Amino acid sequence: MKPLATFGDARAAAIDILREGLTDRSEPYAQGASFGRRPPVDRSPERPRLPFVLVALDADVPQYPVNSRATVRITVWHRTSEDAYDLAQLCQGLLCVHSGPVIRNVRPLTGPIPAVDPLSGTDLATFTVAANVRPSAA
Repeated sequence: MKPLATFGDARAAAIDILREGLTDRSEPYAQGASFGRRPPVDRSPERPRLPFVLVALDADVPQYPVNSRATVRITVWHRTSEDAYDLAQLCQGLLCVHSGPVIRNVRPLTGPIPAVDPLSGTDLATFTVAANVRPSAA
């Protein structure tokens, strides 16, 4: 019996896309961004590591044999609500124009939606996208 296809890691691919896309950007709100798979532990207003971009995977549904549909959630913590929103918009745009070896295409689902972190009072913006993930060679 032939094994089912496996699919790449949409979350890792999204981090790579954003890290590469934000490198050397001239917009002040995009400079110095760090990335992670979990919210920063030290996200108190006294010790901000801003901007911080959280990349989370809300769903990953294989649609054998040629596609997996992943819902990727991005949350951006920043110094102001405007900067959080602008950086989230830029991240969404970078993802939506991407086509590569892991993620074949992306479409927006929600947001960006401005909010405030209830634990720290830090401004943030969040959005979700649907990413179509290519199968890996089995």
